[in-house]
This record gives sequence, C-alpha cells and structure tokens, in this order.
Amino acid sequence: MDQARLKDVPFFSSMSEQDLAAVARQTDEISVAAGTVLAREGDLGDEFFVIASGTAEVTSGGAPVAKLGAGDFFGEIALIREEHRIATVTATSPMVLMVMKGSSFRSLDSSIPELRETVSKALAERRAPVV
Repeated sequence: MDQARLKDVPFFSSMSEQDLAAVARQTDEISVAAGTVLAREGDLGDEFFVIASGTAEVTSGGAPVAKLGAGDFFGEIALIREEHRIATVTATSPMVLMVMKGSSFRSLDSSIPELRETVSKALAERRAPVV
C-alpha cells in the first residue's frame, strides 16, 4: 500500500511517517465493482476498510442507514474484537479501498498505540446514541 495515499485519509492523517509506513506494509489496496457486497450484516468481521474513492450504501435489516464516500471507513469493530457485522455495506459505484485484516491490526497494536486509540475513538462515536 502506498504510504502517501494513507496520509491523505483523515483517519490516518495524524500519524507519524514511521507509523504510516508500518500501517502501509499491513494494508492492501483493492478495487471493486458497483454492486459488490463488502460487508454483510450478521457475518463475522475481520477486515477494516477505508474508502479511497467511490461510494457505498450501508443498510441494516434491509433499510438504508447511511451513504459512504472517499475518506469514510467501516469495519473498525473487527479490529478491536471479533464481532458479527451490524450492517451490510454495498458498493454503489466502482471503488478503491484500503483494507486491513484484523490480524494485521493486532500485530501493529503494541507498536503503534495511536492506531488503537484512533479506532477506539471511532468505535465509541459510532456506538454513541444520537440525541
């Protein structure tokens, strides 16, 4: 994965060059077609995705929940703990995604504490009730 590309993603933008290099070694870039299901509600998750380009729709129980685009991410729960997906994410256009496996995250966890903090913060924000 290209380190410069990671730096352009808000999720990773505050990391040092050294930490970004370590994350880049553990991250793959993939391209998918519109209509590709990236995460399926109820499946056990083990991948974290950051959208480099393209759009996706999030559904839960078959109902639309959100639309995602470049810079957005999903699957962060899989990095912290193995849980079933809480929603389905489907590409609505061709997409380029940065993907990190849960095992890769766990191998970086001890050397880059900021990574866990960033993911934990995102997780807390997503689970916070909307008032």
